[in-house]
Amino acid sequence: MGLKGIFLLLICLLLLCIAFAIPATFSPRVYYPLDSLKQATSLKPKIHFETRFYPQLLDHFTFTPKSSKIFYQKYLINEEYWRNGAPIFVYTGNEGDIEWFAANTGFLPDIAPEFHALLVFIEHRFYGESTPFGNDSYNSAETLGYLTSQQALADYAVLIRSLKQNLSSEASPVVVFGGSYGGMLAAWFRLKYPHITIGALASSAPILHFDNIVPWSSFYDAVSQDFKDASLNCFEVIKGSWTELQQEFSEEGLAELSKTFRTCKNLHSVSSVQDWLWSAFVYTSMVNYPTEANFMRPLPAYPVQEMCKIIDAFAPETSKLNKAFAAASLYYNYSHGEKCFNVENGPDLHGLSGWNWQACTEMVMPMTCSNQSMFPPSKFDYEEFATDCKKKYGVSPRPHWITTEYGGERIEEVLKRFGSNIIFSNGMQDPWSRGGVLRNISTSIVALVTEKGAHHVDFRSATKDDPDWLVEQRRQEVEIIHQWINEHYADMKQDKKFM
Repeated sequence: MGLKGIFLLLICLLLLCIAFAIPATFSPRVYYPLDSLKQATSLKPKIHFETRFYPQLLDHFTFTPKSSKIFYQKYLINEEYWRNGAPIFVYTGNEGDIEWFAANTGFLPDIAPEFHALLVFIEHRFYGESTPFGNDSYNSAETLGYLTSQQALADYAVLIRSLKQNLSSEASPVVVFGGSYGGMLAAWFRLKYPHITIGALASSAPILHFDNIVPWSSFYDAVSQDFKDASLNCFEVIKGSWTELQQEFSEEGLAELSKTFRTCKNLHSVSSVQDWLWSAFVYTSMVNYPTEANFMRPLPAYPVQEMCKIIDAFAPETSKLNKAFAAASLYYNYSHGEKCFNVENGPDLHGLSGWNWQACTEMVMPMTCSNQSMFPPSKFDYEEFATDCKKKYGVSPRPHWITTEYGGERIEEVLKRFGSNIIFSNGMQDPWSRGGVLRNISTSIVALVTEKGAHHVDFRSATKDDPDWLVEQRRQEVEIIHQWINEHYADMKQDKKFM
């Protein structure tokens, strides 16, 4: 899988430093860490996709001379199971190379034969190979100004309409799928373009993580709860490790830290070690899958529990920092291929600037750490955040734009009046779930919530080792999608009666 210059974090992943949150020196993206994309370059989709490029408009919303500029948007397509008139399943791409998302969304190839579905994965503008200005796409606000969720949704709408016309299959119902930020896009696409898609499956989509809809400490409280549920001692060790780390400020202390953390190069700051540990615990919580996986990195089944087993196995007198390092090493070196750790100055593979731009403009999702979390307490300082964005990009954030454009406040009251056919799936072990829709809004806008599920685990390929609750979650999703499609065909048949 080729990565042009860059989730992930993505993000990537997530992912990776998201500018909106300033709880400490590290902040998660909505998706995937940048270095995870590099780790996953060997992953390939479970079925063959043909790669195509669509001539896409730069700006769908103005008629200035520059708006008519064309860039080539990458998408992947598989017609193996499709027959004319059958459904089209579209994945609304996230902040990263679309091939990586296709490789990690086995759910669609798994169910495509049952629906005779055409599969389409569309890459998000400014990510992967879909860069409107090539290598200059991230140079300034003049180019990055065309990177918005609204433009991305319009890209998907235009491409889908063109594809259906070219296939002479206007009758084919379209269902959109997306995970995390892609899940947000899928849900918003259904709301903004109901004439193009009959329904959306939004997995792990934190569409309520804006303004003051959910507590700002929700994300890190959830991460902390995952570790506390696995082991109270594990939680306390990690909570106490930050104090020990801050005691290592001297040059002599950094040299000792370099040895302790087996760094490839001598450390220059304590904050980089904090970021390294922080990201390991956060992303392991996100991908606490019930089976072995290689999503962000190779990890065992239920890796949070495995981390805590490592910590709990140490003698009580061992330093908390050494225990924390050993646990984090599971995330970075489960496959035992790393002789040392590149803690500082990791490679920027491409796309980091893209997500940071989104976070500094419309995707403002404040985060804090409460006293109950296992991370050092912190607050969100909007003025400081806005100043940093202005300094970096020359633009000011619009913290209320997402809720203005797509809603979110009083979502149950609002959506039950005009929305339909959306599945919001969440697993409560995923820290992003606390910003998701966790209750049914109507008979056709449903929340499928699992106690043990992690970050869009339902989108992963089915395996023989999947627990019963995951099998049942996917079964319900398929059943609901069948219902949408059957209703679509029934409506078309009824309409023809009266023509």
